[in-house]
Amino acid sequence: MSEYHWIYTTWPDAEAAEAAAQTLIGEKHAACANIFAGATSLYEWEGKVCSDSETIMVLKTSANALTGLRQRLIGLHPYDLPCFIALPITQDASHADYLSWVKAQTTTPA
Repeated sequence: MSEYHWIYTTWPDAEAAEAAAQTLIGEKHAACANIFAGATSLYEWEGKVCSDSETIMVLKTSANALTGLRQRLIGLHPYDLPCFIALPITQDASHADYLSWVKAQTTTPA
């Protein structure tokens, strides 16, 4: 498993995404969040195709914080079935100092 992850998730609006990001960063589950409002999501739900405006949130975290992040985000999320996709970050192709910062931000002090 990769030591770092990039998390893709969607939210009903920017306010909900920002509130969740504040909590997740404050609790050291994620190092940072990027929030992109104005996305259109198309999907099938309960037998019909839906189109909704959503906000995309990207989080960066370390492997040691990933399980807690997933549990906390799902608990905070207003959807019945929230999107949570964790993508591994390739360390040797990334900025090592940035990844060190991500690790430091997602490590709970002893």
